[in-house]
Amino acid sequence: MKKQDAAQIYSLLLTRYPDAREAPETVARGTPFEVLILTILSAQTTDKGVLKVKPTLFANYPGPDELAKAKIEDVEKIIHSLGYYHAKAKNIIAASKTLLDNFGGNVPATMEELLTIPGVGRKTANIVMYHALGRNEGIAVDTHVRRLAQRIGFSDTDNVAIIERDLMALFPRELWGDLTDVLIAHGRATCDARKPLCEMCVVSKKCRYFRKEYR
Repeated sequence: MKKQDAAQIYSLLLTRYPDAREAPETVARGTPFEVLILTILSAQTTDKGVLKVKPTLFANYPGPDELAKAKIEDVEKIIHSLGYYHAKAKNIIAASKTLLDNFGGNVPATMEELLTIPGVGRKTANIVMYHALGRNEGIAVDTHVRRLAQRIGFSDTDNVAIIERDLMALFPRELWGDLTDVLIAHGRATCDARKPLCEMCVVSKKCRYFRKEYR
């Protein structure tokens, strides 16, 4: 896809979802510590589900000092509804210990350092970098972004690392963080995984999936 076409698609989606970054059901709000922990917890579950456990979790463990000392079974009780709760409880406790041991209790501000934290991959790191630290270092590729990148035609692969590179090549750096939010909004509202609402889609005429399915 040409950069000009990608820019037009983004413009149309931004018109449709002007408040995507301020979506109420997102884990990407709060202190850097909160965004880090909630984003780790959001793996393979919904932001809505994570937000339900947020008040109790941070009432008991408001910072890395408290969470690092937590008993895993106590954390598991709080996040049990999220699925994979044993691994997630282990990760967020280990992440808190890493913050204390290696970064003075603060969330680090570089991609390389974030990737040393248990439970943090590039998707999580990109979300933390942009939403908590205000830095555009990459593009967070979640299930929505991956699906839309393939359907619309931004990328030809299922590999999230390559999808991220393809998107970074198509869009200017200043749009990287907001691009994720806009694509997620479109994936939730219109481009459903099982039944995309193509008749309601503002970019259907420019979408590879639409052209293939409805030619």
